[in-house]
Amino acid sequence: MQQQLYKKVVTNILGRRIIFFTSVLAIAILGTACTPTRESSSATQPSIAQSPTNTNSQGGEEQATITMAVIPWQVSAEQEKKLQPLSDYLSKALKRPFKFEITKDYETAIDLLVKKKVDIAYLAPTSYIEAHRRDPKVEPLVAQINKETKRPWYTAVIIANKESGIKTLKDLKGKRFAFVTKLSTSGYVVPTAHFQEIGINPERDFRSVIFAGSHDKAKQALVNGEVDAIADDRRSYTDQVNEKKIDPKKYTIIWESIPLPSVPIVASSKVSVQLKDDLKKALIDAPPGLVDPTGGIGVGYTLVQDGDYDIVRELQKRVSSKGG
Repeated sequence: MQQQLYKKVVTNILGRRIIFFTSVLAIAILGTACTPTRESSSATQPSIAQSPTNTNSQGGEEQATITMAVIPWQVSAEQEKKLQPLSDYLSKALKRPFKFEITKDYETAIDLLVKKKVDIAYLAPTSYIEAHRRDPKVEPLVAQINKETKRPWYTAVIIANKESGIKTLKDLKGKRFAFVTKLSTSGYVVPTAHFQEIGINPERDFRSVIFAGSHDKAKQALVNGEVDAIADDRRSYTDQVNEKKIDPKKYTIIWESIPLPSVPIVASSKVSVQLKDDLKKALIDAPPGLVDPTGGIGVGYTLVQDGDYDIVRELQKRVSSKGG
């Protein structure tokens, strides 16, 4: 079933790939030439016209600090330090002060965006869907391109301690397990939907279940021996292996999901059309190697739109309908 959803969404995405560009009118508005850069997974292009309302809004925004709420991916202080180069780049590209706000949890990031206390937010696909449900005017702008696949998608994985004797998903029964949060796509929704498909009920079949709150904390629980297996994002796990924070000889990936649409950067409904376009251009033109909001090394961004996340909506509905 997940494979059918995946094929539907990927066909949709690849059928809509475009080259990012702006028209002569947009060039006149922005005052700079925009060269074609990266391919986009969305048919949504930056708006080329600016209404009088947007002009007034932009005037009021001119020097105000742009704030991006970011879900907690790593330890907050470490993530904030790693994000400084991206903050500096965006401040220069947008000619306005720019800052990140690492939130204590996923719920806080959603609240800040919906209540218009921040301009943009970096949200998991499931968190974006919740924000969009609460305010249909919030809009996904871009999503990161996966460093390994060079595509705008990523995968969920289940990682087990080799000493626990877990080799397959069926071996998880009777074991201790950590999810990230119910608002995490790779850290809860996708693995839970797959558990349902194969007849596993974590609450009934696992010895214990915890919600760690972030991907880093879930991995830390695994390393500390507090759990036997965790749900995680493949890239997050790979990054920590590369940073020698996790010994791959001690842990193994026992399951990997179908590709999922990448984590989006989402604009609040208070953000003007012009600022949205400026943000899209700045992020798509960002130099390779610049860190992304997770604190990991990025390889670029691509345009996205709401429909790109329908696959996650479908999986989320299945999980919710069965009380997962």
